[in-house]
Amino acid sequence: MSNWKELQEALIKFRNERDWEQFHNPKDLALALSIEAAELNELFLWKKPEDANQEKIKEELADVLAYAILLAEKYNLDINEIVLDKIKRNGEKYPVEKARGTARKYDELK
Repeated sequence: MSNWKELQEALIKFRNERDWEQFHNPKDLALALSIEAAELNELFLWKKPEDANQEKIKEELADVLAYAILLAEKYNLDINEIVLDKIKRNGEKYPVEKARGTARKYDELK
């Protein structure tokens, strides 16, 4: 698969074959996304990043992405468009000349 739309269609097909759409309302998708993100975080807890299990990282990251893609579908959001729009807005908040090499929040940049 080479694009988000194909991936979204594959997830929807998988979901629909199992009659799971009834469980995939926006609230529950957002909660599942948060829970899967926490499971991803747990893989790094008390470890050096290089010591985290990469196979488990792949599994949890796939879950995070899948729920995010399904949530976007619920609101008919174009994933490419919303991510590119966010990059543009972040570029305005974090201009290169002020943000390069610093982790400061946009309102702390000088």
